[in-house]
Amino acid sequence: MKDSIRCGVVGVGYLGRHHARVYSGLPGATLVGVFDTDAARAAEVCALYNCQRFETIEALGRACDAVSVVVPTDRHAEVAVPLLEAGSHLLIEKPLCVTLAEAEQILAAAKAFQRIVQVGHIEHFNPVMSFVEECVADPRYLAAERLAPFNPRGTEVGVVLDLMIHDIGIVLQLVKSPVARIDAVGVGVVSPSEDIANARLTFENGSVATLNASRVSAKKARELRVFQPGAYLSIDFMNQSGHLLRIPEDGTIFDIRREEIPVEKGEPLLLELASFVQCVRNHVVPKIGVEMGKTALETAIQITELIRQNPAAQRR
Repeated sequence: MKDSIRCGVVGVGYLGRHHARVYSGLPGATLVGVFDTDAARAAEVCALYNCQRFETIEALGRACDAVSVVVPTDRHAEVAVPLLEAGSHLLIEKPLCVTLAEAEQILAAAKAFQRIVQVGHIEHFNPVMSFVEECVADPRYLAAERLAPFNPRGTEVGVVLDLMIHDIGIVLQLVKSPVARIDAVGVGVVSPSEDIANARLTFENGSVATLNASRVSAKKARELRVFQPGAYLSIDFMNQSGHLLRIPEDGTIFDIRREEIPVEKGEPLLLELASFVQCVRNHVVPKIGVEMGKTALETAIQITELIRQNPAAQRR
């Protein structure tokens, strides 16, 4: 077996701690160290996972083969570019960044230094996605709902970039057609930007997707429904479950059969980081690379701009 991939994490808040945890126990990987502007927080994580606290991002980048960037979205580009220059392959948590100009900076640096950049669209590594990707061949209508109670973490961006971006990435992957039209509405409730949003994407091939996202909900939900000729698929990402309603090829409309989808449950972050490490080891393009991350970001920005054209979107 090849040498262990040396891994690091920039930003060890709530989510970054989990990246450090997974790397510390991942076969074929070694957690070398972390960087965080909060020295006490970094020291705590180092004590938990027996790794080094680095004084600068650049020093961590030089010591690692692969680094997770788990800082607030508006700092992704300023952290990612120096790490790429230092020679690290990157997993950048979703969304890729805040602006398309920043996305171009990251893409240019990745190409210049021949580094892999994977974007942390974690739902693509949810165990239910394997069945979805195998089953969905001709989606005509997709409906996604993503609800969460309010949490100040992530409010440096609106709910579209915070939560809806997950489902944007999923429908773009499944439909595989350019977006022809976007309609969107949203309102701010507790943060300076939109906290509830609804978007309707119409694709050039005629498919339609409706996306609902809220970060001021009383309940949690992460669900997707897909309709295609002869079949209806309902997926619960949170509980890693779902069912398929299908008309057999030799049946009639009155012969609809329900199947529970087979799922071998697992931790999506573990599967995501394991895939990233394998991409680095074998020098292969990741499932969700920087180009896909940029396309999802572009769609999310268009949705956000449409919402903000309406004065009602801003909290008063």
